[in-house]
Amino acid sequence: MAFLSSLDISGSALTAERLRMDVVSENIANASTTRTQNGGPYRRKMVVFEPAEQSTFRQMMENNMNSSTQAQVGAGVKVTQIAEDQSEFPTVYDPTNPDANAQGYVTMPNVDQTKETLDMMSATTSYTANLTAFNAVKTMASKALEMGR
Repeated sequence: MAFLSSLDISGSALTAERLRMDVVSENIANASTTRTQNGGPYRRKMVVFEPAEQSTFRQMMENNMNSSTQAQVGAGVKVTQIAEDQSEFPTVYDPTNPDANAQGYVTMPNVDQTKETLDMMSATTSYTANLTAFNAVKTMASKALEMGR
């Protein structure tokens, strides 16, 4: 059944969004980490998504026009990399901090709690939407099998 490929598409999105939530959680956990193994403060991480199968619009149209079979559907999403945010680190005046420089300023991570909260809300909403789609296809398949009895 061709419509079952929807399960693969939603499944890939669930996996990708779960990784995105894990990365956001790591960012929030390290929002105050001023010293890492690399020597500087923690640098915010971001997940980069790409379509699992990249086709141009022209390729998709030609495939659909030239074949009498059912149209090729997408293949979902994949994570291509976890990139580090290269924005500047903010500095805070705290002369009691062991990582403070001679002037008393501490270089803090470039993690913004508001951005991370919004990113987590977006990932959670996307995860929920894909879970709903996954369950809908599963229910349709179950009903189709019941009709065959």
